[in-house]
Amino acid sequence: MLFSYAQKETKQDSVQPYYYIIDGDTVARDMISLDEVILLEKLRFGSLEEKRQYLILRRKTIKVYPYAKLAAERLVTMNERLESIENKRLQKRYTRRLQKYIEDEFSKELKEFTRSEGQILVKLIHRQTGHTAYDLVKELRTGFRAFRYNITAGLFDISLKEEFKPFEDKEDYWIEDILERAFQNFDLERQRPAFDINYLDLRDFWKQAPKEKITDF
Repeated sequence: MLFSYAQKETKQDSVQPYYYIIDGDTVARDMISLDEVILLEKLRFGSLEEKRQYLILRRKTIKVYPYAKLAAERLVTMNERLESIENKRLQKRYTRRLQKYIEDEFSKELKEFTRSEGQILVKLIHRQTGHTAYDLVKELRTGFRAFRYNITAGLFDISLKEEFKPFEDKEDYWIEDILERAFQNFDLERQRPAFDINYLDLRDFWKQAPKEKITDF
């Protein structure tokens, strides 16, 4: 069955109603599906220092997000591939090859990250994969050993167990705000997180949050 859609303008109305053509039959379309659009409010800061902190966080978040996105893509590809390989020996061979590929892809960049950039990356890996970097390493989802070798070696006391909790940590809320603005400005390519994050609910929460819930950066 072939599906297509077209537009048709009538003399009575300049509005262009949509309709489907299904196997040669025209079927009226009563509703038009639109992508969800989140209206972002103008940024406001309590002080120049707070603005400075946000701008620094934005620069670092935009820098490291593509690596978290790539990590999620590699994890999906790896798990799908491993499920299709029944032979244990071939599984190990595949995981070794993937590990080397990821190490080659990430090593140089990871070593050049600052500690704070690495910590943001760990949080974003959790946002995009649903797993902490620590668990990815511990469970040996292979190639992610590259994160252990390069992050811990180059960034000292970074916590691989860090999770992304935007309703608990104001920094994480700001990261989510930065991402949403970057997606809408096409500065970053949107990738759905591993768990649902309602930006509007998150924004309203921090608007109403008492001061004791808000921690400084």
